[in-house]
Amino acid sequence: MNAMLTLRALAWTAGASLAAAGALKAQSPGADTIPVVTLPGTQLRTLHAAATGRDYDIQVSLPAGYARNPSARYPVLYVLDGQWDFKLMLSVQGGLTYDRWTPQIIVVGITWSGATANYDSLRAMDLTPAATRQYPGSGAAPQFLSFIRDQLIPWVESTYRADPARRILMGASFGGLFTLYALLSDPHLFWGYLAGSPAVAYAGRVAFALEASYAASHHDLPARLYIAVGSLEDLAGPVQDFWGVLRGRGYAGLQLETRVIEGERHSGNKPEAFNRGLRWLFASP
Repeated sequence: MNAMLTLRALAWTAGASLAAAGALKAQSPGADTIPVVTLPGTQLRTLHAAATGRDYDIQVSLPAGYARNPSARYPVLYVLDGQWDFKLMLSVQGGLTYDRWTPQIIVVGITWSGATANYDSLRAMDLTPAATRQYPGSGAAPQFLSFIRDQLIPWVESTYRADPARRILMGASFGGLFTLYALLSDPHLFWGYLAGSPAVAYAGRVAFALEASYAASHHDLPARLYIAVGSLEDLAGPVQDFWGVLRGRGYAGLQLETRVIEGERHSGNKPEAFNRGLRWLFASP
């Protein structure tokens, strides 16, 4: 694999309540030494993608029992927009595991490298399946999916004790749109697909066009798919229209769960949406 990997400590600034002994130290001019928050049990790798020509930070959290159970293999949750949602999912998934709703999981966040990475611009490129004038470089979803399928997943499954039969892809907004694109491009790639507030209205409702193209040559969609949207966001109507289309197809093999998160908008619905999605996924037969 033509990949450049570097291992370094994963450090985040966050609430002081999470500070721990052993945290890295940071210095600012004229100030006392200030502890920097770290996320215990996490790693950060940098992977160069041949398909996109970009570098990605791959954030990895291993289950608490990983070292104690050398023969165990674990489901892997691939979290898009890791710059925002990796640490969110550590809390959500940790609570679900504690309450025995889900097994222990390897969580893999995917984000873009660089201290000054323009996340808004980069995600509009990699997570969209069609180009628009509004977002220069958009429409690179095929290349980004190629990176995930041909480079990232093989690397994860050769580096960690991952269960290839239980891969999960999760994303919100543009990440949710990419999740639907991945589903309709390669339904067997992941065991479960969790799409929060997918941007189905993007590029003249391109998600609807992708689904119609898939339906023209398929009568089955063998996948587990969870879709959620906030009741107060602009996407509430289009997203419900989209899952209505899916239900109307009557795809053989499709397990579909949907939820409207009451009283929430586009970003605030994510904790509940992802919580409910993972619970449903592991409860489904």
